[in-house]
Amino acid sequence: MRIVIMDGSAANPGDLNWKPFEELGEVIAYDITPSDKIIEHARGAQAVITNKTPFTEEILKELPDLKYIGVIATGYNVVDLEACARRGIVVTNVPEYGTFATAQMAIALLLELADKVGMHNESVKKGDWVRSEQFCYWISPLTELAGKNIAVVGMGKIGTRVAIIAKALGMNVLPVPHTLKDPDKEYLFEDAVKKADVITLHCPLTNETKNMINKDVISTLKDGVFIINAARGPLVNEADMAEALRAGKVAGFGCDVVSSEPMKEDNPLLTAPNTVITPHIAWAPKETRARLIEAAANNLRNYMDGKTGAEVNQVN
Repeated sequence: MRIVIMDGSAANPGDLNWKPFEELGEVIAYDITPSDKIIEHARGAQAVITNKTPFTEEILKELPDLKYIGVIATGYNVVDLEACARRGIVVTNVPEYGTFATAQMAIALLLELADKVGMHNESVKKGDWVRSEQFCYWISPLTELAGKNIAVVGMGKIGTRVAIIAKALGMNVLPVPHTLKDPDKEYLFEDAVKKADVITLHCPLTNETKNMINKDVISTLKDGVFIINAARGPLVNEADMAEALRAGKVAGFGCDVVSSEPMKEDNPLLTAPNTVITPHIAWAPKETRARLIEAAANNLRNYMDGKTGAEVNQVN
């Protein structure tokens, strides 16, 4: 089998290898595939592995040999699933590989907002502590998290892990289901966020959840709330968030994702105060990426063995 990895430098910038795929066939790995090279790179392949390289109906028309698209990620919106189904192309994803790493990043963003470690480290390195008349100082208010209410929006595997860590910090967890409005769960979204000192988002991006944090919702929140987004950028209306940060309604916003990635120069969060922004790296620990590559290769291995559906994490 001819296997083409379309944008391998995201999962493997050189510190890992493609051995799990090489055991399955001939592998050609491209670090990046520009949009005008997708057909050229994928031509002749029976299987392609993609992270963010799109496969639209127009592209698929030019790839008659293609039988399998493995998305080396959880999200698979870069692939036209209906067009693949019509052509008998199996599309798979990796539904779980970064639970611990993503939960760790969400808490890291929260701790940075609460303790401002980076800000104070930078101040010390500039010599401020050397010049201090007192044995200690702080340049911004700090926050103790114990006893605070944290609304965990989306109680899947990642949200559940975040809740466990938050409880260990002494926080009161207000769990909100993925559907936001499940009456069998303890808290509805609207109720939980009004009570929350911290809101952390761990739900999928759907028509219901897009822009779920907007000016109308923000107006109902406690003054000085912290908000964390380590899920999907479009869950948050970024213009409304920037306005709330400037007004002081939101005391801090930490995110690992934005609405358009790479981040655009005109993104309002870039100039908003009290933000901590990381470049979509929750999934980036080496251990996590190695697990992702192995899982994606295992999907393809199972497909080659004649398995289908859940056994290959098929999404179409």
